[in-house]
Amino acid sequence: MPDQNAALGTSLLILARDAIGRTFGAACRPFDDLPELHAPGASFVTLTERGALRGCIGSLSAYRPLIDDVRENACAAAFSDPRFPPVRATEFEDIRVEVSLLTPASPLFFRDEADALAQLRPHIDGVILRLHHYRATFLPQVWEQLPDPKAFLAHLKQKAGLPADYWSPDLTLERYQVEKWKEPAT
Repeated sequence: MPDQNAALGTSLLILARDAIGRTFGAACRPFDDLPELHAPGASFVTLTERGALRGCIGSLSAYRPLIDDVRENACAAAFSDPRFPPVRATEFEDIRVEVSLLTPASPLFFRDEADALAQLRPHIDGVILRLHHYRATFLPQVWEQLPDPKAFLAHLKQKAGLPADYWSPDLTLERYQVEKWKEPAT
């Protein structure tokens, strides 16, 4: 299975980079056309430049073939992330691509914020927060910058547009895990 996962990761990284590169006229490279690529899949594509976040867009549920999900999310991360200007051709070679494949999300059941915090698993769980029209997620990789569950949840609330100290019994949390692959730094 590890060899198959490595092959899948390599194919996903090629698909993501080539989807962005096509915009700049780059030729597409061959990849292993694995059956998993044609099954529904939820992915996030994260772009970094010299170690700094440069774009991150993804899908929280598997509603289209993984091959399409990765290509669409790669282009969205490069050209439509509202936090950043579109990637330019001159910086494309400095961009590193990471693809995360998400498991289906499962709800957390908790009595209060302290109970919710106690259930979070740092460096394992990605978390989706929802409250009415507010929604945000952090991939498990965000634990690297925010290892404390209280700070992690506070920043997730802010990302959703809520105050860091906000709490409501109507707030819902779901968790998921990822398998991720990242291009090596050059």
